[in-house]
Amino acid sequence: MARSNRKVVPESREVLNQWKYEIAAEFGLPVGGADGAGGTDTEFAGELGALGGSSSGGYWGHLTSREVGSVGGEITKRLVAQAERDFSL
Repeated sequence: MARSNRKVVPESREVLNQWKYEIAAEFGLPVGGADGAGGTDTEFAGELGALGGSSSGGYWGHLTSREVGSVGGEITKRLVAQAERDFSL
């Protein structure tokens, strides 16, 4: 069966991209910025999504699989927590 990376809610793409850079900054990972290898002040994590570059997510090739996976895992944890809050109302 072919796999698809299609978003169920296409409008969520920007929010998820912003979360990705915010979480990377919280973890102290060097992503974003003009040079693609960091250099952005992580104090301003909310702005990193705008600095991250293209819609393809920018360059993260200098990070380990564990580092990138930890960002994805944290996004998943936050999405589950948000869903639990929404359903508990």
